[in-house]
Amino acid sequence: MNMHLKKILLAVILICSSFAVKASSPKQQMDSKQGIQTGAEQIDRYLPLLKGKRVALLVNQTSVVGSSHTHLLDTLLSMGVKVKKIFAPEHGFRGTADAGEKIHNGIDAKTGIPIISLYGKNRKPSADFFKDIDLLLFDIQDVGARFYTYISTMHYAIEACAENGKEMLVLDRPNPCDYIDGPVKQEDCTSFVGVDPIPLLHGCTIGELALMINNEGWCKETTKKCKLTVIPVKNWKHGEPYHLPIKPSPNLPNDQAIALYPSLCLFEATDISVGRGTTFPFQVLGAPNKKYGTFVFVPVALPGFDKHPLHQDKECYGLDLRETTPPKGLSLSYFIDMYKISKKKDAFFKRSHWFDLLLGNKTVRLDIIAGKSEAEIRKSWEKELKEYKAIRSKYILY
Repeated sequence: MNMHLKKILLAVILICSSFAVKASSPKQQMDSKQGIQTGAEQIDRYLPLLKGKRVALLVNQTSVVGSSHTHLLDTLLSMGVKVKKIFAPEHGFRGTADAGEKIHNGIDAKTGIPIISLYGKNRKPSADFFKDIDLLLFDIQDVGARFYTYISTMHYAIEACAENGKEMLVLDRPNPCDYIDGPVKQEDCTSFVGVDPIPLLHGCTIGELALMINNEGWCKETTKKCKLTVIPVKNWKHGEPYHLPIKPSPNLPNDQAIALYPSLCLFEATDISVGRGTTFPFQVLGAPNKKYGTFVFVPVALPGFDKHPLHQDKECYGLDLRETTPPKGLSLSYFIDMYKISKKKDAFFKRSHWFDLLLGNKTVRLDIIAGKSEAEIRKSWEKELKEYKAIRSKYILY
């Protein structure tokens, strides 16, 4: 082979090699390796469980099947499943309502199926709602934080199924904020943002959490357990990342917001804005005072986000966290730093009781006021975290 042909051959090899490297980039390798299948996508596993049964769905906008994002309701109806009613959690069946906004009963415009709200006055399905159903199917994406109310709704659904002798089917999904951190909820801090004795970051999927709630006797209104089935996720395990294809609620629009949410949500009990009323909620911090930082944002009424955000139409000064590396778990540093800058002492906790409920603990607030460091505060929940981990280990599926 002459030198000219050798050069041509070498050039061809290099070009082919470059294509090969491009075709196996780290991201593509990861996507191929994961091939994650949520419980909802494994239709062949749960469709036989629904055959001939009258079904109620507890779902929202995250309850989709496949890359086409077809809603689970539409998928089941196309397969002849008898869906009798839909139960709607916070933010509603389509996930468009503001945080804390009352959700009303109604009719799904597309299918004509009745929608019953489980957010507001009625948080647990009553016996009347169960009269014409045999099985309740739960499929909602969680983000791993105790105060994210979908798991509270799931708790009451499990309790209602147990009380009324109904089956419950949970279609599992990965946990995108998969850490075990923060204090375990104290009994005197029970509320809708903290029903079960779990840490602020519980480190479970909804399926694992459902098994724990059902078997640990945490449903206090009944001594019974419901017949519970979980369809596990395929090709995912704890510690692996998971990108949510659909935002789980109006103010968690991306991965960064979800990662920061457990740490920034505590500011909701203060006068510091977390960016509600912007297109980057839970990615910034600030208030109408220049002492909080140099980044400027103005909360406004935005469709699909918040109608009446804190500090509406006012310039807020603070921190832009959109490009920062988020904490791996719970960080109190943001809160302690802002507390010190404010110089307001205990008045910084504008709604002190709400702060305690969010954290599930009444001593941390006092520790912050007393000037304790984050490391010192963390030591106060080490023992209870260890006890929780022992309970959790019995229900781990991945």
